Amino acid sequence: MGKVTAVAERTIDAPAERVLERVAEYREVRPRILTEHYRDYEVLAGGTGAGTEARWKLQATSKRVRDVAATVSEPESGTVVETDANSTMVTTWTVRSAGSRSLVRIETTWQGAGGIGGFFEGLFAPKGLKRIYDGVLANLEQEVRQSS
Repeated sequence: MGKVTAVAERTIDAPAERVLERVAEYREVRPRILTEHYRDYEVLAGGTGAGTEARWKLQATSKRVRDVAATVSEPESGTVVETDANSTMVTTWTVRSAGSRSLVRIETTWQGAGGIGGFFEGLFAPKGLKRIYDGVLANLEQEVRQSS
């Protein structure tokens, strides 16, 4: 199987700078915006933006748990990238200005499995992850509203 991609987007009624500050804050904000699909979350180093190291378990389905060991980089303005040391998974958060609002996009890619399992992974995993990310983005929007 080739690369698998899951994407979720949301427009948030706040300036991009304020939203990006929340996205890149792993110690206080990130635990508040994660859904029940995340557990055992901890920051190992840093805590804000590039250089942060964090780990968590992502319970994507009742049988599928990913043990994520993420290192954070910020390769360009408005972008936060989480690279998993335990897999090929890379999650990119992009925050772009849309006037007085922000467009927030979460995109996760990974190398899918082969065979029939990989076929079903490519078919169902992106939809499931999008649902999880929709919840995270809703929580991010609430977090931004409360901190105004």
